[in-house]
Amino acid sequence: MAYVTPLVRRLAQQQGIDLSTVKGTGVGGRIRKEDVLKAAEAAAAPAAPAPAAPAPLEVSPLRGTTQPMSRLRKVLAERAVASMQSTAQLTSVIEVDVTKVAAFRDKVKGDFQAKTGDKLSFLPFFALAAAEALQAYPVVNSTVDGDQIVYPATENLSIAVDTERGLLTPVLRDAATKNLAQIAHEIADLAARTRDNKLKPDELAGGTFTLTNTGSRGALFDTPVVFLPQTAILGTGVVVKRPGIVTVDGKDAISVRSYVYLALSYDHRVIDGADAARFLGAVKTRLEAADFEGQLGI
Repeated sequence: MAYVTPLVRRLAQQQGIDLSTVKGTGVGGRIRKEDVLKAAEAAAAPAAPAPAAPAPLEVSPLRGTTQPMSRLRKVLAERAVASMQSTAQLTSVIEVDVTKVAAFRDKVKGDFQAKTGDKLSFLPFFALAAAEALQAYPVVNSTVDGDQIVYPATENLSIAVDTERGLLTPVLRDAATKNLAQIAHEIADLAARTRDNKLKPDELAGGTFTLTNTGSRGALFDTPVVFLPQTAILGTGVVVKRPGIVTVDGKDAISVRSYVYLALSYDHRVIDGADAARFLGAVKTRLEAADFEGQLGI
């Protein structure tokens, strides 16, 4: 160890510092008063708290038991099997850049909630874009009656709601005629009353197309099952940020973007792949343009 002055040695003793652990910054590595004080300050600093252990998952009381299906679960099971057995289902998935929608939503969501009392999620944007596309491509909104294809005059969106009793689908009627504020309020109201078991029976009937927000549970996308007698269902995944390529002044550049996967399951007896692609393309174009100022409704 380099020479240490009596003053520095006495200071180290007062501070409880082991000089052999101190790196000197003086000439030739000499330990200076400032080095001792810095070491004492570091020793006095509180240690960084240990990271908290993740909360353990609660063990379900159903583990190791056998339970009968509820009446609703039996109905859902029967309908799911009937749908898969009586239709020719497949799923098409597209990726949509919703960076502009995310920016618009961030800009208006505070004022939106203050004026309407409702939170503005991504779901109303998806619902409005889907309803508008259904008007242009009504085969995706159709039902099958024997050997006839029925094209409804309205776009009634069944909104999948996860409840303790099982999956229920209250209906947002005439969705294409409504603005974002109306859609957001009705979805929130329908979801709340569905979970509280306060829906009227007719509010679960009459849907022509289903929207299921699988992203609310963190899924990128899934392959949803069509609800008969409908012929299509759109699953919306979680919105994620990641690097993407954009064109700036004619040149490609990497930028942080927001993306979502949209998965359309449909009955191939009625809807061709080209029909599905055109519908999804219209939804994608609408969302990526993000021209929703006139449909905000506040």
